[in-house]
Amino acid sequence: MPSRHRTSPALLVLALTCALAGCGAPDEDGGTEPTTSAPTSGGPTSSPTPSASSGSSAPPSASARAPIPAGSPSDVVTGLEVPWAIAFLPGGDALVTLRDRGEVLRISPTGGRTSLGRVDGVDAGGEGGLLGVAVSPTFATDATVHFYLTASDDNRVVRTTLRAGGFGPMTPVLTGIPKAGNHNGGRIAWGPDGFLYVSTGDAARPERSQDPSNLGGKILRVTADGKAAPGNPTAGSRVWSLGHRNVQGLAWGADGTMYASEFGQNTWDELNVITPGSNYGWPDVEGIERREGFVAPVAQWSTDDASPSGIAVGADGEVYMAALRGASLWKVPVDGANRSGDPVRLLEDRYGRLRDAVRAPDGTLWVLTNNTARGNAREGDDRVLRVPIG
Repeated sequence: MPSRHRTSPALLVLALTCALAGCGAPDEDGGTEPTTSAPTSGGPTSSPTPSASSGSSAPPSASARAPIPAGSPSDVVTGLEVPWAIAFLPGGDALVTLRDRGEVLRISPTGGRTSLGRVDGVDAGGEGGLLGVAVSPTFATDATVHFYLTASDDNRVVRTTLRAGGFGPMTPVLTGIPKAGNHNGGRIAWGPDGFLYVSTGDAARPERSQDPSNLGGKILRVTADGKAAPGNPTAGSRVWSLGHRNVQGLAWGADGTMYASEFGQNTWDELNVITPGSNYGWPDVEGIERREGFVAPVAQWSTDDASPSGIAVGADGEVYMAALRGASLWKVPVDGANRSGDPVRLLEDRYGRLRDAVRAPDGTLWVLTNNTARGNAREGDDRVLRVPIG
């Protein structure tokens, strides 16, 4: 199989350095430590689902595959430099962040593109930079937008307003999130309860994920001004769930079920159902392993097949998951907190690495490619794709 990576002198130096130091592949391609054993299966599996009649567990099954979703994907816009996240404005245009440039673009459904300028304070490097974006559910009255960015000393969430001439001042509302060359988390999204959810990584120190006083390796739930949201599992704490390695996808079903995608290390990537106060096991557990006190994922993938980032929920409740190293869009049938069928692999190797997937107002998915930072850039990369689903 041809390599998905471009080779440059800088990457050759990095590879030689890692070989001498004993480090492994970069996080977004499936781990940072040497792999000592191969996974037993290359495809996704599910968390065993109890049988309604006997209470037994069904074994994991192989995934299905399909070439494309219903309809034909098409370009919305091309020629983007390291795009990271999409968030829609009420009128149907979308904001797209460019990680390394620290720039925000406004993209129309017809492919119009306007630069809204660069976000102050972005210190891009490694997998850090200008990452997530979230448009306020009350944008029509307050014009508020939040960004997750890597600054000189930390990862942070800032709040601003979108004006006719661009963004107003950037006000930090949540600071002190650990930063590193990788495992920076970065996804932010408004939940159906009206609070802002923030995914953070362990910033290359796994012990942070199990420390409830540390903001790293968590999903946080905060108000618009970054304070702990009322009703959090621990009063006064921003932590909603812990034991995460590097969550980069957040989405909710129509029934309020919360889903999150998570990078594993060398063996298993995950799709989790998130419940308040739950512990998802990192670094003690990776993938589906039943252990008291930890919540197992509803599906897992070999890191070769996933390295998951953004997720979206379709009209029928299915979860769509963008995969970087796996260069695919995974469709996962779910019924609330349970997986209801085999994951289906879509767009395999057709557009390269996929970074984000967001449901557009017209019911299609907007999907970001991610080939200009790592992988094999194709003509027109990077791009926003419109993917009909059904």
